[in-house]
Formats: sequence, C-alpha cells, structure tokens
Amino acid sequence: MTSNEEKAILTLCLMAAFADNEKDDRERAQIRSIAESLSIGTPLDLAAVYQDVLLKRADLAGTVGALVTPELRNLAYEMAVCVCDADGAHNAEERAFLVKLREVLGLDAGHAGGVAEQAAEVASSGVPAATGATPAPTSPGAPAAVPSVDLAALDTSILNYAILSGALELLPQALASMAIIPLQMKMVYRVGRAYGYDLDHGHVKELLAMMGIGLTAQYVEQVGRKLLGGLLGGVAGRLGKGIGRQAASSAMSFATTYALGHAAKQYYGGGRRLEALRLRELFGGLLAQAQQLRGQYLPEIEQRAKRIDVSQLAQLVRG
Repeated sequence: MTSNEEKAILTLCLMAAFADNEKDDRERAQIRSIAESLSIGTPLDLAAVYQDVLLKRADLAGTVGALVTPELRNLAYEMAVCVCDADGAHNAEERAFLVKLREVLGLDAGHAGGVAEQAAEVASSGVPAATGATPAPTSPGAPAAVPSVDLAALDTSILNYAILSGALELLPQALASMAIIPLQMKMVYRVGRAYGYDLDHGHVKELLAMMGIGLTAQYVEQVGRKLLGGLLGGVAGRLGKGIGRQAASSAMSFATTYALGHAAKQYYGGGRRLEALRLRELFGGLLAQAQQLRGQYLPEIEQRAKRIDVSQLAQLVRG
C-alpha cells in the first residue's frame, strides 16, 4: 500500500470520526494527539490530515480518487463504518455520510449493507442500552447491599479480557480492532455488576471518558497503527506475517484493557467515590504497570489470536 493510499484511507476515517458533529473538545483533542503520534517516524503527516478534515479542506471525491482497486475501496469503507460504530451503532448523520461514501466509492449496496450490519452487531454486543422511556441517570444508584465479591475470580476475568483484547489487535481485520471496545465495555459492565451496580451503555461510556478513554479516538489509533504497520485487511498481510510490527499495538490493547478492568474494580469496589482526576491518575498508574506484564502473557495472546473466528466476533463479545 502506498503512502497516498494510506493517507486517503486515514482521511476517510477522520471524516467518519467527525461525521456526527457531536465529538466534544476532549475527544477532538485525543484524536488530534493520536494523529500527531502516528505521524512520528512515518512519511505520512497525519496531523496535517487531521487539520484538513477538521477545517473541511479535504474533499471526499478527491480523497477516494487515490483508491483505485476494489480491495482498497472495500477496506476504506469497512474502516469508516467501524469508526462510525466505535461509540455505538451509528446515528442518522453518520448513516448519511456512509451512504454518500459508498456511492462515491462505487460499492455494491448489498455488500456495503452487510459490512454495516456486521459492524453494528459487534458494536451493540457489549453492554445493553438503557431501557424504558425515561433516560438513564448520569450515574447508577448505589446497590441496596454490597455483595460478596470473589476477588480472585474477578482478577482472572479481567486478565482474560486483556489477553483477548491483545489477541484481537494481532488480527488483520479492521472489525477485530473495533470489537476491543465493546469487549472492554462488557468487562466494565461485569465488574460493576459484581459490586451490585446496575449499569447500561451510557454509564460505562461515561466512566471510560472519566479515565480519558474516548471510544472513537481509541479505534482511530488502533486502525491507524495497523494500517501504517502494514497489517490491515486482505491487501495488507495475515496473522504471523506482521506480528512483530503489531506487537506495540497489541501490548497497548492488553495494557489498556487490564488497567481499565482494575480501575473499574477499585472504582465500584470503593463505592464510586473517586472523582475524575483521581480516577484518571489511578488508570494511568495501572496502565504503566500493565505494560510491564504483557510480555509475560505474550504466548497466550498469540495462541488466542489463532483461535479467533472473525465471523463470530459479536458472539465472542457477548460471551
């Protein structure tokens, strides 16, 4: 894949990230920081691409023109769909963007619809949305009685989620990276439930934001590293061919998931008394610790990656 093709695909991903016009300043700042970090050591100035997209200097038709093969056009559409679904199934504005993108790319509507349907299924498989006509409260109420928690079992569960997240990051499919986000949310949901808190998608998303984790930003970083490392899609390689190049991203996914799980454990186990700043500091310290652990579990991560059936990602997250 040429640098012009990489630039075009990442430009479309950033367009998708801002298609809903609802990203707050915090997540915009995260995406900008990611764009700057991904520019280091590569010929692609993604920070400049970010500015072009944000200031609407990037043209959809002109960007798509750099993608001349059907494989690259399908890959670009798949990644854009996953970006739109990273923080939940896409809304009306994102849907309109994807329809326009599909038309400009010249993709078959049936195939594109199948990609969107699969991504939406994975996105919605992690944590249930709030039910009923009344919106969920900003924070779940305290449990009536604090349950007895099997801490060893909870630690094992968090470790298993971290290993699976690291394994997913080794796979070449864009959808595999997207599955990490609902998987992390499912883990937090289960940690909260272990301590008696009745959570939904909004509660978990808010907690991740308090720790400084933007869902769209996280996915943009994951796919950006895969793309620039030459490990994305059928046009870019298979598992085993680029494991060394993808090790850093896999390590980060493992560490982020591990730290997130243990931060959630302390947060809910302590009765949700930690404020945002303290919670972010806690997560940062746990992240640094978790990054030292990844090498210890690398064989398990690689073996887990070889057993994943990408066609069953939604079921994998639900389980």
